[in-house]
Amino acid sequence: MAEFWDIYDKNRNKTGRLAQRGVDKLKEGEYHIVVTAVILNSKNEILITQRAEFKTFPLMWECNGGSILAGETSIQGILREVKEEVGVELKEEDAVFLKTLERSCVPPDFKDIWIFRKDIDDSEITLPDGEAVAFKWVSIDEFEEMFKNNEIVPSVDFDREDWEKAIKLI
Repeated sequence: MAEFWDIYDKNRNKTGRLAQRGVDKLKEGEYHIVVTAVILNSKNEILITQRAEFKTFPLMWECNGGSILAGETSIQGILREVKEEVGVELKEEDAVFLKTLERSCVPPDFKDIWIFRKDIDDSEITLPDGEAVAFKWVSIDEFEEMFKNNEIVPSVDFDREDWEKAIKLI
């Protein structure tokens, strides 16, 4: 099924235009919004998933997320993405906004990072959409070591400083 995005200007205002993922090119000064969930358990471990072989950065690890769809808000998008990717329903009231990054990747985007505190039993994680093939909980030290070893997707924008801030926020 085709995926459509709302297009935003440099001030993050909707332009009224839509773009179809993988088809339409964004014009200069246009952005879409991507979201990432950093899910922390009571041990302050981070839930990460391993990307399927057919995706870019095959078999690398990441926090869950993706592009929000036309008509969605950032929080609606991250709740949907987590449900699609790991089969877990998170609630808006459990979300804490960490930060937004303006990225000049292709296509350019605003990336919103959301923090969730949730103890999720491994049996609750189902990987229903096939975009991920495995999951695990890692400490921030393990996460940083995996990043240094090029096991984490390079576009992950979460580090120890963010982890420490997240622990204080939740």
